[in-house]
This record gives sequence, C-alpha cells and structure tokens, in this order.
Amino acid sequence: MKTLTLSTLAALTLSTAAFAETMTLYTDPTTGQVYTQSGEGREEMGDFVSAKEVYLQNQEQDSVVAKKASKKKNVPVFAHASKLKFSGLTYIGYTYNNVDDGQTSTGGNFKDDTSQFEIRRAYLQLKAYLLDDPKSYYRVTLDVHQDSKQTGSGTDGDNLLRLKYAYLYVNAIAPYTGMEFGIAHRPWHDYEEHNSWYYRDISKVLIEQGNGAHLSNSADFGVMFKTKTQYFDADYGIYNGEGYHDLQANLGVSFEWRTTVHLLGVAGKDKQTKKTYWDASFFGQYNMDHIETAANNTDDLIFGGLHTVYNQPEFLVSAQYVQSQDTADNSSYTTKGSGSGYSVNGEYRLGDEKEYRILGRYDAWTPTEVSSVSEFQQNTYIAGVAWQENDNVQWVANVDITDDAKGSDREKYNGTAFMLTAQVEF
Repeated sequence: MKTLTLSTLAALTLSTAAFAETMTLYTDPTTGQVYTQSGEGREEMGDFVSAKEVYLQNQEQDSVVAKKASKKKNVPVFAHASKLKFSGLTYIGYTYNNVDDGQTSTGGNFKDDTSQFEIRRAYLQLKAYLLDDPKSYYRVTLDVHQDSKQTGSGTDGDNLLRLKYAYLYVNAIAPYTGMEFGIAHRPWHDYEEHNSWYYRDISKVLIEQGNGAHLSNSADFGVMFKTKTQYFDADYGIYNGEGYHDLQANLGVSFEWRTTVHLLGVAGKDKQTKKTYWDASFFGQYNMDHIETAANNTDDLIFGGLHTVYNQPEFLVSAQYVQSQDTADNSSYTTKGSGSGYSVNGEYRLGDEKEYRILGRYDAWTPTEVSSVSEFQQNTYIAGVAWQENDNVQWVANVDITDDAKGSDREKYNGTAFMLTAQVEF
C-alpha cells in the first residue's frame, strides 16, 4: 500500500508540473490518500516542485557553465616534442627622410623627401624541444620584410616571408659547449645586439649597416659552436659565407669567430638595467671565395674587430674598431669590402625601473677604393630617447643623420631621418 501511495504521489507531481512551478499537497493520515486541496482531517505535506521544471532549469545552468568553461579551456596542440615555445618580434615604424638639397638618384633625377609608415621587420619563432637534454631544441624563425629593391620582379613593395634561422641546437656536445647546425647565428651580430647595442629596430650593427662596413649579415648556412664559462665565452663556426639570403657563389667557405672575456664574470640572464658587466671581445671572419668578380676572379674577405662594453643599471658605454681586406685582384673591380672604421655608442637610464633612456651612437667607416676616387669617410650619427613601457613594448624616437664625404659615390644618401618606432615582442 505504501509503495502504491508513493508511486501515485510521484505521478501526480509530474502530471501537474505543467500547471505550476510548485504545489501544496495534503494527506489523510487514516487512509494515506494524497490531495491537492485542504480539507477536514487532512494534514499538509508541504510544497513540491515540478520535476520537469527542475530538470529544464538544471539543463540551462549546465549549458551556461559549459560555455564559460569552453572559453577558458586550453586548445590542445599536438607535436612530437616534449615542449613547444612560440615567440614574436615586430618593428613598427614611421620615418620622415629629409634628403640634403641637390642630391640625385642613380638615374640623375633629384631625390625627393619621403614620409612613410613601415613594418621594418616581423619575426615569428618556434622552438621545439625534441631531445632528452632539456636545453637542446630545434628552432625556426620566419622573417617578414618589405621588398624595396624596385627591380621590376613583380614583388616590389610586397611584404616577403623568408627563413631567417632553422637549426638544431645540441647542448653539451663537449664541456661547456653546444652546437647550432643549419641556418645558424653568425658569431658577432647576436652578441652585440644583446650586450651592447639594444636598438636593432632603428639601426643594424656596424659590420652590417649599409652606411657602415656592410661586411656581413646575421645568419648563414653552416655550423656554429658555442662555448660558455663564467669568465670566458666564444662562438666559432664554418659557413657558406654569402649569408642566409644569398646563394653559395663558389666552393669557398667562411671561418668566423668571436671570443669574449667577461672581466667581471657573467652576471646571469637579468636585463641590462639590473646588472653590471664589463666585456672585451675579438671577432672576425676569413671568408674564402666570397664573391665572383666581372672577370670571373674570386676573392677572399678578411676582417677583424676589437670591442669593449661596460654596463651598469644607470648607463652603458661601448666602442669597437674594425679593419677589413678584400683580396680582389681585378683592377677594374672596386673592393667594397676593404676599409677600416669604428663605432661608439652609449645610453643613460632614468626612472624607478630605468625605463627611460637617452641613447646615442656614432659610426665612421673609410672604405678603400681600387680604381675610383681616393679614400673618403662615411659618417652616421644617431641620437634619440626610448621608453620601455613594459616587457612587451618599447618606444623609440630618434634622429639618424647620414653625412658621407662630398664627391664620393655615397654622397647621394646624405640626409636626416626622423624616426618613431614601436618594438613589440611576446
């Protein structure tokens, strides 16, 4: 009888769900019958909620919770690697270039001032940790740049994607030594840009700068070894020699090196605004058969440089000297690689976090000409201010003055560039 009564009660509750969200039920203690209305001898059982209504409300709540959870849920990434690490770096800029009066282009027309917004570089990088050693990885870096050569190739003005780095780094192949194999770093550029000149977004280093030595770019096909200790480190390797965006010209290779003495020891991985260091370096390369001349002769490019930098949280000062020789034996060929020069730069830092900087740099390069005019000097002056807004964004406003000798073939580049740059990284 009790089972029948409870079944009847449940059925009654469900059948009346369409009429009310809740109802009050009554029972006769003598017979056990259930009623929806009060009466003589009936006792109130309480309020009952429609099971159907509860079910629908629960479904709606579960849906809301699921939608919120789906927004927070990590999207799975599948790879045959123990860890993947993505990063990006972009130089967003504006440049107003005020050309000196009377300067002409190659075609003989007078050059006009220019004003343009630009993406100077955009890098996207992936590191995949593939080996048992947690410090070994494969790295690939994509480089977006604008084609400004105006060759009529159909890509003039396009933003082109090319491979900057693609190498396997194997840690500890010898004591204190690792190895990059592939399109790897060249020994000098990366060191200078991370220890001495922190403004690659407005100017390349002296040996790569177009109005400087213009001897070498920052990556090449080859193998590089990296040795690091507390007071000494070195990068040295063998490469094709033409750089990461030129074809191999001949059978020759390039031996390149950097040796650095840390006079105060290695200060760790802290930013330059939080550590003190003093480094002295010797760097260079012996690039065999690095170019083929018009007479099908090949030549070697040999250069070496001395560099020192002192840094403490409040300021940085740095200087270098470079001498280069191009062994071309064709008298009708101008040896663009021969010459000597120097570069000095510094910055002063202000603010609680040293986030405000005043920066300056001077480059002087004197190329040696074989059959052109006598030696002349190329000069570049840079002055500016920077604001490190946070770990991801840095702003730089600067003036870049090109002042090459009158009568030289580079006089046409003389002028003043006013630049505003946002360096964005993650």
